[in-house]
Amino acid sequence: VQVVESGGGLAQPGGSLTLSCAASGRITRIEAMGWFRQAPGNRRELVAQIRSGGGTSYADSVQGRFTISRDYAKNTMYLQMNDLKPEDTAVYYCNVAEAHGNYWGQGTQVTVSS
Repeated sequence: VQVVESGGGLAQPGGSLTLSCAASGRITRIEAMGWFRQAPGNRRELVAQIRSGGGTSYADSVQGRFTISRDYAKNTMYLQMNDLKPEDTAVYYCNVAEAHGNYWGQGTQVTVSS
């Protein structure tokens, strides 16, 4: 299974970005897809997750600002990030929990700065 993220970049505080994650290859069943992030010197943390039934969960720090969604037909996931803050700066990673394994993308940099 291949996982590819896109959509990172530079945004000003209060701005918005949308990340995309596409999974391809030998996919049997995707149990969940999630976004993680890791800032320099910090551990990788869960930002948001969407499960096969459509249930979602968010880190407290992004609740109300970020929205996760998924196109089931295309095995693609999105993260709409609004009201960005400097503390959102990190490398964002897509994770795919598939029936036969757990897969990561290469990461995409998000920088929030004026």
